[in-house]
Amino acid sequence: MMDELFLIIGLGNPGLKYINTRHNVGFDTIDYIAAKNNIKVSRLKHKAYIGEGTIEGHKVVLAKPQTYMNLSGESVRDMVEWYKIDMSNLILIYDDVDIPLGKIRIRPGGSAGTHNGMKSVIYNLQRDDFPRIRIGIGQPPEGWDMADYVLGKFPKEERELIDSSILRAAQAACMIMDLGINAAMNKHNS
Repeated sequence: MMDELFLIIGLGNPGLKYINTRHNVGFDTIDYIAAKNNIKVSRLKHKAYIGEGTIEGHKVVLAKPQTYMNLSGESVRDMVEWYKIDMSNLILIYDDVDIPLGKIRIRPGGSAGTHNGMKSVIYNLQRDDFPRIRIGIGQPPEGWDMADYVLGKFPKEERELIDSSILRAAQAACMIMDLGINAAMNKHNS
């Protein structure tokens, strides 16, 4: 149905010091989708910056929760309840250290893995049956603290690779809306 609403949420941390960090590739993807589709993600509502618009005939709400990563679920739950979103129309985009740098993985549901933002989302929604697009940021180098790694910025030599992952994640989100999760998984889970 073309009049269904999709809620596309990128996870990240608010504030200037977190811009371009590994943990904020979800925000970066929302920014990319918003810019490409001329949607302003600037209204503060549901503990998130949101923007409403249309992408290829689909009504969408793009959102960047402002609760900090570990409390993302509070904002996501508010939006799901407010917009009365069907779980299959909720698309979450976030970083994943368990996926190699530059790869993306799409799944129709499942556990949070090691990701605290997703743990918060699943805890708050009390379910895990919604599409997610994970952007691989790779494992920290030997001896690195995980928090320092995910809150660090990409070195210049990794930036181009991550930018192309963000582009593919944006394309995958649009494909989920247009053709469904299976088509998106078949194309992007290589």
